[in-house]
Amino acid sequence: MIHLVFQTADVQVLKKAIELDESLAGDIVEIKDDYAVGPLYVSDDPETWQARRDWWKELVDASPYRSEEIMPMVNDRVTVHNLKKTLDENPKENLWIWMGQNGHDVCGYYWLISQLTSYQGRIYVLYMNNLPFINEKGGIFYPVYLFEIQPAEYRKAKKLCRKVTLSEMEVDPDEWKRLCSEGALVRILEGGKKIASKPDDYYDADILKSLTSEPQKGNKVMVGILSRMKIKTGDVFLLWRMRVMAEAGTIEISGDTTKGWKEFDVRLRTGAPAEAPAE
Repeated sequence: MIHLVFQTADVQVLKKAIELDESLAGDIVEIKDDYAVGPLYVSDDPETWQARRDWWKELVDASPYRSEEIMPMVNDRVTVHNLKKTLDENPKENLWIWMGQNGHDVCGYYWLISQLTSYQGRIYVLYMNNLPFINEKGGIFYPVYLFEIQPAEYRKAKKLCRKVTLSEMEVDPDEWKRLCSEGALVRILEGGKKIASKPDDYYDADILKSLTSEPQKGNKVMVGILSRMKIKTGDVFLLWRMRVMAEAGTIEISGDTTKGWKEFDVRLRTGAPAEAPAE
């Protein structure tokens, strides 16, 4: 079997799970892009793919990360090409798609499944949708991300494995087309596999709640935002939103955001609201 996950941390925990349970043995493939944010593209459209790549590059170039470190992630097309080649060359090989209950993974699933329709019967899904697991302290919890699940618990998780149905193979690619056509920059999971498009400023309220009129270092601000927000997104996207808000005069950024997270300060501008207005 081939395992496929959507986050780097998932790769590490799945490797540990395989060490504990040889029946899970198989190669692990990672889809690296985060399709829950940014402009989307249909798989056979190089123009819209390049538009997404350019969008990511703009965000990364204004962040403490370097493009050569981050940008290769926007090349999942090569990963899928190689995956399909493996499936073609090995007719008995099956693909297990692992998903946590979050928009990042589910959006990645919709992008992926739209390209695998010819492999119906060989594609399996393991979706940790509102299911309890045991954490490291022995308590029961409902994981949002795969990497939150203890490696030993993957023996239980594998029992969730099921084939992607013929109906899903027909309907789920249409979900990807819908998301592409809506043209939003933010997408969130509303339950089950339902993804809803949201406006660019969806996370602005989370940012404002972590700011005060006193300057705070960028790293402290980012840790505060990520620890408080219920629906999470990446730090590069959040920094982009902070720059947009600074241009609008809502907040103030002092220093160079490209030099490092400790090399710039962020604060509310005098008279700016402590929270974004309710929708």
